Amino acid sequence: MINFQSLIATKAARMKLVTKGEPVLEFGLRRAQGIDGGLTASRAAYIGGCDATSNVLAGKMFGIPVKGTHAHSWVMSFPTEEDAFETYAQVMPNNTIFLVDTFNTLEGVKKAIEAGNKLRQRGYELGGIRLDSGDLAYLSIEARKLLDEAGFPEASIVASNDLDENIIASLKNQGAKVNVWGVGTKLVTAYDQPALGGVYKLAAIKNDLGEWDYKIKLSEQTIKISTPGVQQVRRFYDANGFIADMIFDTETFTDGQNPVIVDPIDYTKRKRLSFKVPHEDLLVPVFKHGQIVRQLPSITQIRERVKGQLAGLHEGTKRFVNPHPYPVGLEKGLYDFKTDLILRMRNLKNEEQEA
Repeated sequence: MINFQSLIATKAARMKLVTKGEPVLEFGLRRAQGIDGGLTASRAAYIGGCDATSNVLAGKMFGIPVKGTHAHSWVMSFPTEEDAFETYAQVMPNNTIFLVDTFNTLEGVKKAIEAGNKLRQRGYELGGIRLDSGDLAYLSIEARKLLDEAGFPEASIVASNDLDENIIASLKNQGAKVNVWGVGTKLVTAYDQPALGGVYKLAAIKNDLGEWDYKIKLSEQTIKISTPGVQQVRRFYDANGFIADMIFDTETFTDGQNPVIVDPIDYTKRKRLSFKVPHEDLLVPVFKHGQIVRQLPSITQIRERVKGQLAGLHEGTKRFVNPHPYPVGLEKGLYDFKTDLILRMRNLKNEEQEA
């Protein structure tokens, strides 16, 4: 639940960042991994920043705005493209975004304009068109010209077709005249990184006396050695945004100490902070003794939280290529304890082997 939805929300956030405020629609239900995968992907994508989903059930269950266009099969079900557009406009005059690439994209745009003129005579406006194949940069530029010349400057151009943040960035650099981005497969499957390496490990367990016994899992790989302790994550910030995140042991670290954050992979990288620096503890109990102890936020509140947290990161940290590293590490006392425990455990193992 946490790994998958964190992954999809992150992917959605990356896409939303690169569109620079332009709407992003989640179109991934067809390619999601099963029914529940489609629902959770829609939820996570909305939390991460997508503006709406084509998944009607997700809209019903989670209150996500539902948006979409008709399919190619709609056009193919009629004798002509004109018939398909005009019939759709009759049934849904307030949602007229026509899919124009079923046969010939630019000819389809012209037929959408004809349908738009008839809509206007009835008191409605053409919503726009969707491009789903071909050279999206070139076609969007040419489509924009046709729409503007025909008197539809407000009509949107929606683009889809295996989009991700890198393709969107490339299209924007090419001057594509796209207003709305429909993303599907590469979002709901997190195409370029289909798994998030988050794991749960036992870090402490209470003994018969009610005291914490700290636990550690050793490994031949440093990155796979677990961290002992009753842990909390503290995020430090100033007027310009976030400074660093520190993982600490709530049983041994006391407020009033000047924290030192140690990179667990490279112990020479350390960040020193004053205890007076503003901070927020990120881990908040939801259940205690089987009871809910926190009022659960709505999906809209969660989405706004994500938006605010992303805004707190430096732009260099959000850069896709060679991003500036954001400091995250262990509080020095926890780092030293972990190191000592590793050495003690390994010495004990060596002594057992020698015996």
